[in-house]
Amino acid sequence: MKLQEVIDFLNATFKPYYQEDYDNSGFLLGDPEREYTGALVALDLTPDVVEEAIAKGLNLIATHHPFLFGKGTRRITTRTETGRMIYRLIENGIAVYAAHTNLDNMRWGVSGILAQKLEVENYKVLQPKRQLLGKLVTFCPTAQAEAVRQSLFAAGAGNIGNYSHCSYNMDGSGSFLPEEGSNPFVGEPGKVHFEPEVRIEVIFEKRKTK
Repeated sequence: MKLQEVIDFLNATFKPYYQEDYDNSGFLLGDPEREYTGALVALDLTPDVVEEAIAKGLNLIATHHPFLFGKGTRRITTRTETGRMIYRLIENGIAVYAAHTNLDNMRWGVSGILAQKLEVENYKVLQPKRQLLGKLVTFCPTAQAEAVRQSLFAAGAGNIGNYSHCSYNMDGSGSFLPEEGSNPFVGEPGKVHFEPEVRIEVIFEKRKTK
């Protein structure tokens, strides 16, 4: 298994796009093409954590707090603790991943678990993340509508809560005039064509726009 497969799983679970603007969660350091040998989980990246991962032959460290934070590291030298850790990590082929405010912002994340432990009732997210979803609207011939829907779902569209394959569909009629030199999928050049079509609408996470 490649490290990239583990990173993809972590991204799908902790959703880095939930993080606050000032945060630096996600895959922070390493070669995603290396073979995965195991992970060490810690609150913070410290020299002791790095040495423990080296001693145990693990090549991924997953932390809550990102070790590259704030204004960022401008210089990487062995004169600083962060620089020395980075050198040790790279020398030993160890990757680093962090799930910080994105984990805090999830109902089952740090704050959610604390609320459960404290037996808080009717708790909710105080500042829900906004503008994470988009809507795609497209039109296609009726005969191709199912294939288009399945392609959209396969790309990650149509997920709402615990439901998948969600879409809104409206039958109608589209018209167009293929101009000279055109090669229309249906209809003939120079003649107005009316085609039974379906308007398909789906919700998707904006991070999946491409």
